[in-house]
Amino acid sequence: MTRSAFRKWFWVHKWASLICTAFLLVICVTGLPLVFSEEIGELLNTDPPYASLPADTPNANLDGIVARSRQMYPGEIVISAFIDDDEPKIVVTMAPSWEAFTANRKVAHWIKYDARTAQVIRQSKPLTQESPTFLGLMLTLHRDMFAGLPGELFLGAMGLLFVAAIVSGIAVYGPFMRKLDFATVRADRSPRLKWLDLHNMIGVVTLAWALVVGVTGVINELSKPMFMLWQNTDVKAMLEPFKGQTIPTVAEMGSVQRALETAQAAVPDMRVTSVVFPGSQFGSPFHYLLWAKGKEPLTSRLFSPVMVDARSGKLQAVVEMPWYLRALEISRPLHFGDYGGMPLKIIWALLDLVTIMVLGSGLYLWLSRRSSPATEADSELMESNAAALVLSREAAE
Repeated sequence: MTRSAFRKWFWVHKWASLICTAFLLVICVTGLPLVFSEEIGELLNTDPPYASLPADTPNANLDGIVARSRQMYPGEIVISAFIDDDEPKIVVTMAPSWEAFTANRKVAHWIKYDARTAQVIRQSKPLTQESPTFLGLMLTLHRDMFAGLPGELFLGAMGLLFVAAIVSGIAVYGPFMRKLDFATVRADRSPRLKWLDLHNMIGVVTLAWALVVGVTGVINELSKPMFMLWQNTDVKAMLEPFKGQTIPTVAEMGSVQRALETAQAAVPDMRVTSVVFPGSQFGSPFHYLLWAKGKEPLTSRLFSPVMVDARSGKLQAVVEMPWYLRALEISRPLHFGDYGGMPLKIIWALLDLVTIMVLGSGLYLWLSRRSSPATEADSELMESNAAALVLSREAAE
């Protein structure tokens, strides 16, 4: 590595780290409880218990549950029905109209049913009237910092800077440690030098995990543009033969239960877990869009949409997801570490805490640079052989 190349890598590492550190600290701190979101949600859950029934008790007919929801809120539209495969519940989401929901998704509310007895367990108010929950606040801060799509894109950019800081840190670490053993921490020297060694050592040891979480985080932040691209290309092409048709009315819609059974028969190796009703901006104007997922721990994060004609009840298509949405689906479990049970969640949480330490130590090194004898001499190079120049870190003492 030449002196010029090293200085460029050092400059990239310094400024990429400084720009993104504060935002990444927020992401790491809010991401910690999200790793255990299921466990925290169960702990804070105050819903009545489900009926005590045999484990093989079948679910109630979905048509009856949807009909009851419409009776409870006459004049409102059903947006979707979620059929949980982890616990016996079905959640029906409703809104005053498609127009109101498109303008503001927070006008929606939901009804939670016992999936076997079709008894109402709990109802929500419209999200505009609900008090924010702890996990909701953490997720919003983690995802977009209350700024919607611009916030998601901004945090995606911070994620890219984080990846750049990791890659440039690898390039800088080699010359730094040319004269020392790997992972050396000189605890007997100045506090700043000790923290510099810890910062470098921890960063290198956890770099593989940090790269995975950083890259998958960037992909997750692009989920909305990705789905918009899919809807404006593949979905639009699939709906072209139906151009000119009107959205089916409630009276024209066929059986939801039959659509569920049709979709399940089309993907026997998967589980259908949700139905999006015709008219949704996230589905089709003319079809029930049913989402099915794999049955194994990792494939349970991979979804495939099935389109069933809402009027005739006939199977329209099992949609092949484009590569970029497959990448998004794979990135989610890798980002949150929620596909391997509690042991993997604990590992993810510990690595998250370590990353907070790396970010905090980097911030300390920057803020303490003026009060410490260590100055820009940290970046001075010396020749180690005819082919490379290395950094003299003894100047940091």
